[in-house]
Amino acid sequence: MDETGDSFDGGCACRAVRYRLRSAPLIVHACHCTECRRLSGAAFALNALIETDRLDVVAGEARPVPVLGTSGKPQTIFRCPGCQVALWSHYPGGGPKLAFVRVGTLDEPGRLPPDIHIFTSTKLPWLDLPEDARAVPEYYSSKQVWSAESLARREWLSGR
Repeated sequence: MDETGDSFDGGCACRAVRYRLRSAPLIVHACHCTECRRLSGAAFALNALIETDRLDVVAGEARPVPVLGTSGKPQTIFRCPGCQVALWSHYPGGGPKLAFVRVGTLDEPGRLPPDIHIFTSTKLPWLDLPEDARAVPEYYSSKQVWSAESLARREWLSGR
């Protein structure tokens, strides 16, 4: 757990794989890009970005599945070998040091609402975002959006 006592438990549908986030994430994205919609099978993907060394597998073993994205760059999706639920991914930009955890696989997903909606230029037209939601048409500058603590954690992460 981090200094505030925050931890977040989650797992797959069959409960063979269980994991724990030992701290709050850096940021939570609701991504509306066409690739995230296709890979999640939903209107958007909700991902909590966290350092991989703060993600502990406490039961079972997630299986890495390489997927070539529409960008032509590979990502690795970690899935339960039994029920095949996607638990987290490593994207080319963050590499293996940064995990994009599927918030829907958390035991209490309501604890991590999106901090920002990204790629809303391709958002489904029937999906209305809350008026106070932070949203951008494409991506954003981390320096303008992330908290000071998250930026410091990212700086430390990139230095390893």
